[in-house]
Amino acid sequence: MNRKFSLAYLTIPGTDPVKQIDIATEVGYDYVSLRPIPMHLPNEPLFQFDKDIGLFRKIEEALKKNNIRLLDIELARVRKDLKVEDYESAFSAGAELGATDVISSVWTDDKAYYYNEFAKICDLAAKYDLRVNLEFVTYSGITTLEEAVNLLNGVQRPNAHLLIDTLHAHRSKVSPKDLEKIEQSKFGLIHLCDGPKPIPGLDDPEMIGVAREGRLYPGDGGIDLKGMLKAMPTNPISIELPNSKEMKNRGALGHARQCLIKARQYLAENDIE
Repeated sequence: MNRKFSLAYLTIPGTDPVKQIDIATEVGYDYVSLRPIPMHLPNEPLFQFDKDIGLFRKIEEALKKNNIRLLDIELARVRKDLKVEDYESAFSAGAELGATDVISSVWTDDKAYYYNEFAKICDLAAKYDLRVNLEFVTYSGITTLEEAVNLLNGVQRPNAHLLIDTLHAHRSKVSPKDLEKIEQSKFGLIHLCDGPKPIPGLDDPEMIGVAREGRLYPGDGGIDLKGMLKAMPTNPISIELPNSKEMKNRGALGHARQCLIKARQYLAENDIE
């Protein structure tokens, strides 16, 4: 199988980046995806390697020792209480470590504002040869595939691409036919996981609860992963699959391993390159 896989931070959240690199290498991932940009959540562990030279050097050494690459960094959000300029140090440090991509999302419905700020993120990322992957989330400021594509078309930045998270796409009622209509060059990274087929309402705790700690291994849920993956190019897949029960039962290493086993098995069984 030629498809490349990355271990996303949120799959084993709270794991030290060096440990995440070691786990990804032991399990057999091709890349890691790290989170140096804080989410400003309660009791959130901070791994700001752009501001901690000691941590930066440890990550640099771990990547080299394990012969594994950093794929992307996250999460450059557009939100009115956050300054885009504050992301530059993370972009710079990520690029120095070999990252090629950054993930971004929008958390305001002020269209004029988010068009302007997202364009600024793209321009800032371009200074470091980073691609920007726009993710639409069912409960965010940009909730649909159409809105995301409109933003990409509106800013017209060559490094702006579309990230498809299979859970969020399913919950936003994106069909494989919808994806087939998108120009292939617009697609960027893919976040892979499975999840329940029923789509909860925005006020249902399951909407955020499943996304943050109840995603399922590929093939164990009701999402049309086969249709989605076949409609997109064979870009790298970052397995973003937080599941608190599996983490507790298997540990970070065991959960990361099972994610990759199930992903590879699903692609093989469904004749997906």
